[in-house]
Amino acid sequence: MGHSVVFRSFAVSSQLGRKSTQGHTLKQARYYCQSGEDVQIKQTAASTETNELPDKAEKAPFYTHLQNCLCPTDVLDMLKQFPASQQHLSSIFSRMWESSKRMTDEQRRCELQLMFEHPVFEEVCERAMTDAWRMRSDDLAYSLLAIFSLGVPQNTRLVQTLLRVMQERLNQFDIRSLSVLASCIREMENSRNVQALTEALRLLLKDRIPEIQSVVVLQSMMRAVGKNSPILLKKQLTKALSLADEFSPPNTQYMFSSLAAVGLNFKPLLDVCSKKIAENVHEFPFGRLLSVLKSCHELHYRNYTLFSSISEYVANTFDMWSNKQVILLLATFENLSFRPVVLLDAFAERIIQRSNSLTLKDLLSVLKIFSLLNHDLKEKKTEFMASVTMVLESYLPKMPPTDLLKAVYYLGLLEHFPRTPLEKLLQKDTLDQLLQKGKQSDKILRWLHTLDLCLRLDKPQLPPSLTSVPDLHITVPAHEVKVNQEVLSAVRSIVGTDAVQDSVLEQSIYFIDCVITLPHQTEETSGLEAEELFGSPPTSFCFGTTHPRARLAIKLRHLEKLGYKPVLVPVLELNSKTEEETIEMLQKLIFPVQEPTGTQEIPNNSPKAE
Repeated sequence: MGHSVVFRSFAVSSQLGRKSTQGHTLKQARYYCQSGEDVQIKQTAASTETNELPDKAEKAPFYTHLQNCLCPTDVLDMLKQFPASQQHLSSIFSRMWESSKRMTDEQRRCELQLMFEHPVFEEVCERAMTDAWRMRSDDLAYSLLAIFSLGVPQNTRLVQTLLRVMQERLNQFDIRSLSVLASCIREMENSRNVQALTEALRLLLKDRIPEIQSVVVLQSMMRAVGKNSPILLKKQLTKALSLADEFSPPNTQYMFSSLAAVGLNFKPLLDVCSKKIAENVHEFPFGRLLSVLKSCHELHYRNYTLFSSISEYVANTFDMWSNKQVILLLATFENLSFRPVVLLDAFAERIIQRSNSLTLKDLLSVLKIFSLLNHDLKEKKTEFMASVTMVLESYLPKMPPTDLLKAVYYLGLLEHFPRTPLEKLLQKDTLDQLLQKGKQSDKILRWLHTLDLCLRLDKPQLPPSLTSVPDLHITVPAHEVKVNQEVLSAVRSIVGTDAVQDSVLEQSIYFIDCVITLPHQTEETSGLEAEELFGSPPTSFCFGTTHPRARLAIKLRHLEKLGYKPVLVPVLELNSKTEEETIEMLQKLIFPVQEPTGTQEIPNNSPKAE
């Protein structure tokens, strides 16, 4: 007998076709019981259901035999001797799911295939559909979680029936059952029933949030409401701050991902969680630390103490981590505009010692991270550049043109121009492929334009044929920037109107707010000295420091080579000052008593967040 009855598509959605388990391979099975962050709520759900069995076992032999089943087919075989009643259904599905979690991937794949083919499985599913309207709310929630986690397709009659029944009975669900339901539907594909249940959950939560006293339950609810929920509901979820004293280390990490799932940057709560993670960073596995940083990026949240503690921990235990792990972490830090100096230095030393361990993908990631963060390796720079160049040259025969351009572009940002990769990149065939009509992107044009500027202005020692990108008939427009008129007025009051030229564009790309031409007198010469002032947003610097990122760094480098003396004006800081304070500050910037040296960084023990 086939399985078409159980796995026939539910009629509520016209988009769902008729399917059966025959033809459904386990490639479609979803093992959500094993998925990273959701393990917390699902383990709670599974253990709650499993822990009820000993009490039940004292009342009926059915539960004693159920506990002894070690795999899903054991459960189904047992049902031939001990027929299931409606009260047993939730425990049956939960036991099948719980037993499958303890298997290896290959064992689970085979065992679930046997489960789907077992004749009793269809009978149990039929019984679940028939009795769903009479099941208790907690049994409905646990049954759906177990059935879906076992890999039963979402568009089957069984799953859709449970979803419809839950819509009708949602007001009867207690907080824990709602939490289990929320953790399950969050993993489901969007459909009419899932969407309706999600909307109903949001409405119900407005009244139920005050009842929640469990951190895990609240986090599961937060993730269920999603980013599209009303802002008033999101604000109610800030109740989590009142539970902060109960947070365990895993709770703090899970709170980051929960807030990211809601799209709620609640700084007081994030600050509390950051502090706890920073103090207990050694207790977190790599995946959880990476998840925290990714959530920070998604929430546009920055915390210097948190970032520093994670980077220092990884640097102090550096030998524990693989290249892949370090690159993933550094790439996430780069997305956050944070420059972990010690960790970058440690990784650079590993690359110098073992450069052959880098794959092409690793190499491109390394070059991107080091160049965009504008990391200065000081005395190690020559060795580092030699090592990455050697690796790059080993991959040249099989590198696609776009990857070659990326590598040479990133090296150009670091003011390094290896001859062999440049020769291949600047060949007519390679450039033709990059600039092929209809396939060229703005990013490729910008990379080529920047590389051309580097070759012309940095003037590396190369043959004449490699000193510019040939036949590059493109221009990349500079970003339109409005000059701050208050700053411009203050500058003119300091040096005089005739000495100031505003809105200057160099090389058709570098915008300068104003150029000041001053008399320059020394014992030997007299002439004019050009200073250029421009405001730079905080995103132009590595977070928590005055260290310029790639785009600003290369602009400063090139303007200096064009004869300017760049002066950076902290525009945001000036916004809070009076006119007199602004003039005084600009005077110090234009006529410094002594030149600042090095990069100013905020001390690691100084908490800074935004």
